[in-house]
Amino acid sequence: MVVANLRARIRGLESISGQVSWFPSAGRADSWSERTTQDFGTRREILSKNMKKNRERLCSREREFVYKFKVGSQCLELRVPLRFPVQENASHLHGRLMLLHSLPCFIEKDLKEALTQFIEEESLRDYDRDAEASLEAVKSGEVDLHQLASTWAKAYAETTLEHARPEEPSWDEDFADVYHDLIHSPASETLLNLEHNYFVSISELIGERDVELKKLRERQGIEMEKVMQELGKSLTDQDVNSLAAQHFESQQDLENKWSNELKQSTAIQKQEYQEWVIKLHQDLKNPNNSSLSEEIKVQPSQFRESVEAIGRIYEEQRKLEESFTIHLGAQLKTMHNLRLLRADMLDFCKHKRNHRSGVKLHRLQTALSLYSTSLCGLVLLVDNRINSYSGIKRDFATVCQECTDFHFPRIEEQLEVVQQVVLYARTQRRTKLKESLDSGNQNGGNDDKTKNAERNYLNVLPGEFYITRHSNLSEIHVAFHLCVDDHVKSGNITARDPAIMGLRNILKVCCTHDITTISIPLLLVHDMSEEMTIPWCLRRAELVFKCVKGFMMEMASWDGGISRTVQFLVPQSISEEMFYQLSNMLPQIFRVSSTLTLTSKH
Repeated sequence: MVVANLRARIRGLESISGQVSWFPSAGRADSWSERTTQDFGTRREILSKNMKKNRERLCSREREFVYKFKVGSQCLELRVPLRFPVQENASHLHGRLMLLHSLPCFIEKDLKEALTQFIEEESLRDYDRDAEASLEAVKSGEVDLHQLASTWAKAYAETTLEHARPEEPSWDEDFADVYHDLIHSPASETLLNLEHNYFVSISELIGERDVELKKLRERQGIEMEKVMQELGKSLTDQDVNSLAAQHFESQQDLENKWSNELKQSTAIQKQEYQEWVIKLHQDLKNPNNSSLSEEIKVQPSQFRESVEAIGRIYEEQRKLEESFTIHLGAQLKTMHNLRLLRADMLDFCKHKRNHRSGVKLHRLQTALSLYSTSLCGLVLLVDNRINSYSGIKRDFATVCQECTDFHFPRIEEQLEVVQQVVLYARTQRRTKLKESLDSGNQNGGNDDKTKNAERNYLNVLPGEFYITRHSNLSEIHVAFHLCVDDHVKSGNITARDPAIMGLRNILKVCCTHDITTISIPLLLVHDMSEEMTIPWCLRRAELVFKCVKGFMMEMASWDGGISRTVQFLVPQSISEEMFYQLSNMLPQIFRVSSTLTLTSKH
């Protein structure tokens, strides 16, 4: 019984590797064996080194499959060398034999049965030999019995559900559940009020930082001007360089001081907020708690104070907007909402110090859908460096820093994680590319590709994007940072351009991760320049409209046809005339739902 159980377990957990090759019985082995030999071997874990040696000695051998059949009065014989253990599926092997040898169809069924039976019998003999060898190794002391038992026990415990350890509760998941319950309760207004008060506090701190930095720069500018006046008289270039270095060091020290203070303040706010949310949720479960009504009481005086507070208030510019309802699909039609807006991308991220009802409703909608299947995303066009030091990346990071994120890591921490992931992925790709180029260089070489791989080693490539998550932005949960280069400013990009393919991949991520609203820069630029003429804008808008339409039609196969909202944004500097030309173009490309007007005969 012990031997039978051990044999059964070895058969079930057998790790094997090998090759399968087959040859005709006469004459043609050299001509076709090279194109039919396949490497079907895969390495897996084995029980011990000794068992591996036994398996190689007993099982890695070649056996000949012989099949005899008659065609008319002729007796033919098919001989196929098979290397055991066989990894190839018997049905696949049978089909290739029939095709490569041009065997008659009337032996197809019988050949398959004979081949399957041969493989099963020979494999069973190998398993039996392996089991016997393993038992002999245990009896002779060649294998440590205790080590073998512990290996079996560990493998069984790791692969059996009843022995699996229960998952430890995650603080982030628990807090998300608690927040989701509270934001859909009467306490939602209290949560938003507290978040807004924290936002005002951080905004005032940032305002103080900006004022102090401005005063420092003004003072340094006056000092540098005096030194430049004395240059060549009592002072030299070395004195100027020394003063400039001192000014730079002073600015760095001041910025680091404020950065640490902001980081500490946001950390304290996040801890206080999460603890208060947990306490409030526990109090809500106790209906006899008399202090509950005071905890969720609205305090409008704080809003009046925030309105009157002196700070940076974003100026609202006049927005142009057109909305369309479209249907896509031939048989199964899906309705989508399209919006064309003239607005700044960051307008969907910025909070307003003036806590008016409209702004509050936007924030409430964002909070309600934070842990839902209706997320909102935004596409930002960035360069190939993963940081927040320049351009729209710096502006976006500034907006993120103005309000504490109570659910996700800070933008700097998320970018650090992205850098590590990109570094690992690029290392893997570089290794594979180098291997392929090494083989290619033997036949002619591709030095340009090697140089490009080295140059782009630590950066993302055009068309690639990385994602950051946010709970502290006005109307956005997810930001897609799409890498583009200066080529997007030219007028000759096609539907296969990396930026366009990046949009397709972004829409696919939206389908697979419940992002139902996505904002896209229609012209693939955030700011207008001189070369972007009216014909240029029309060509670019037409290309993006048509490509996005095709991608949205693909969505039906990705997500089953869920209604979505796509917002096309154009820069604020574009003229009203150009905006309405783009608005007239959209219904010509998409199938816009038409209204029916019913009139009476009388």
